Amino acid sequence: MSTMFGGRSSVQLARVFGIRIGASTSWFVVLFFFIFLLSRSFRDTLNSSDTTAYATAVASALLFFFSIVLHELGHALAARREGIQTFGIDLWFFGGVAKLSRDPDTPGAEFRIAIAGPLVTLAIVLVTVGAGIGLAGSQDFEDAVLLRAGADISPAVLLVSWLATINVALLVFNLVPAFPLDGGRIARAAAWKLTGDRLRATRISATLGQGFAYLLIGFGIFEIVALGSLGGLWLIVLGWFIAQSARAAVAQTAFSERLGGVKVADIMDAEPVAIPAATTVSAALEDFFLRYRYPWFPVVNAHGTFVGLVTQERIEGAERAGDGTRTIGEVMDPDAGDWHIAQDTPIEDVLGSEPLRRIGALMAVDPEGQLRGVVTIDQVRRALQSAVAPAGSA
Repeated sequence: MSTMFGGRSSVQLARVFGIRIGASTSWFVVLFFFIFLLSRSFRDTLNSSDTTAYATAVASALLFFFSIVLHELGHALAARREGIQTFGIDLWFFGGVAKLSRDPDTPGAEFRIAIAGPLVTLAIVLVTVGAGIGLAGSQDFEDAVLLRAGADISPAVLLVSWLATINVALLVFNLVPAFPLDGGRIARAAAWKLTGDRLRATRISATLGQGFAYLLIGFGIFEIVALGSLGGLWLIVLGWFIAQSARAAVAQTAFSERLGGVKVADIMDAEPVAIPAATTVSAALEDFFLRYRYPWFPVVNAHGTFVGLVTQERIEGAERAGDGTRTIGEVMDPDAGDWHIAQDTPIEDVLGSEPLRRIGALMAVDPEGQLRGVVTIDQVRRALQSAVAPAGSA
């Protein structure tokens, strides 16, 4: 599943292809719950010690969530090919989510990003099925898939058979044409292609998503009332989440439509104060920090190209250390590519920027990298307020 922006806080687990992989606290709860349920089932199937069943359950649960990460990486890398930034992938209560900076620009891009995850999951299914049959033969692999008690199955075969089964379930569920599931995004791409209207396509797929959500909630209630199964609670919560996400997608798309024509250049400060990289530390402290009272300044080279940021803390530290004759270029924090943005970037693409939230501004540059302006978080907020203000209001 992919989503725009995404604001959940999470614990970083790894970084793959430059993409942050994180997990929310809810994921750890689900992980231990998975291990508990699997260890009980695996104990009967393996007819082995509790230690063997538990170790197999731990490995199975971790590999399942690893397969979810691979699924989301499929979305993230497909989005990257379409020029859409991915802020990270988070594991949480319902699986995983790739946090994209914006929605795709075309139905074709929407389809390619949406289908990438299921294709990765399909590949995982094929690999695990092939490995299971290769290890045990078709009959023993079937016994492992069905978790038949007393079957002569090794822990390795049970592990790959369970991974194959759970990924088949994940694939089928994700391909349901209900937004925000992958199938719903594929449906939105198709409706967008047919109607030429992204907002209308989102409404169509979101309506399907809400319908599916209500079915899940209804079935969850049935499980609790008629069958006495508390597993229905999970279906109710999942249905509620899908319904909420579908409604939010319609609101987000409508909001994006209203922001469509606004660029960074339209709201930025086009006369930013920048420190030349050749300026000495002492001169920068006197002529810039003590004069303007800003906590940091952009730094430009002799050609006006943005090259980094320098903070008052860094300057004062250098001055106390007796390094007042050093240049700003020597003490600044060089730009790694995340502090600047093209001046013709749509405001919509800036909304999820982590550097914008962290330092409060982004440097707007032209195609040659020359500093043309500074866009602050307050300017972005005012643009958002204008977008949501009723027509004709002051």
